[in-house]
Amino acid sequence: MRSVKFILAAGAASLMSTAVFAADMAIAPPPQMYAPPPVEDFGGWYLRGDIGMTNTNLKSLHSDLYGTLPATAVVQRNGQGFASGVSYGVGVGYQFNNWFRADITGEYRGKVKFSGSDFITYNPGGFQSNTFDGGYKSWVGLVNAYVDLGTWWCVTPFVGAGVGFANVTTTGIMDTSLANGAPGTYFADGASKTNLAWAAHAGLAYKVNNNFTVELAYRYLNMGTAVHGVGRSYDGTNAGQSSFQYRDLTSQDVRLGVRWNLDAAPAYAPPPPPLIRKG
Repeated sequence: MRSVKFILAAGAASLMSTAVFAADMAIAPPPQMYAPPPVEDFGGWYLRGDIGMTNTNLKSLHSDLYGTLPATAVVQRNGQGFASGVSYGVGVGYQFNNWFRADITGEYRGKVKFSGSDFITYNPGGFQSNTFDGGYKSWVGLVNAYVDLGTWWCVTPFVGAGVGFANVTTTGIMDTSLANGAPGTYFADGASKTNLAWAAHAGLAYKVNNNFTVELAYRYLNMGTAVHGVGRSYDGTNAGQSSFQYRDLTSQDVRLGVRWNLDAAPAYAPPPPPLIRKG
């Protein structure tokens, strides 16, 4: 009986000493909660590059000859237009916030060929046909502004507008004619003219990562009127008699572009939890 009391007393003493020791130990605080920083509403500077397919149209091919025709003459224009071409552009821009950005771009538009014909009926007086062969190339500079319309699965649709200049250089035009059975050839030199240009944009941007975005876009570009220089017939006669113009040049372009963000913040990573040491 005495031994049983001794065991009970020893157990109680051991339990009390353990509780006292536990009360003296510091209780480790719970891990601190970290929230990601708020998303800042701006993006910073970016560089861009573009390559595109051009599709040039014109309101009309003008010649001084049309202004001297008698009132009874009838002109039929047939298949006058430009071949497709390629453009190359670079630029620098700034993302002001998550929906508005602007950039300055410059591009070279490669030479495209012009071809077509007309048929003039004189009443009286017979007929005349003309077959044309020419072309142009250009440099275009624009200041553009864009509105981003929200992002879904890293894809952002956008619209925009731009204004600037277009320096259009014609490459000369050949006019091969047939007037009442008599052939003739007339050639006008190329010339350069700088016009006001404006553009409208629409497209989709895919954000690959914080620093790199790919764009697929459509652009309507208006470049004004292109002119030609002095002309002459094949035998040297009729010098300076006829001036050709490509009036109201426009282009509907499909463009593939990339943007490199120069000020992208690194991706946020929360700090590791505090280290708890065992006593």
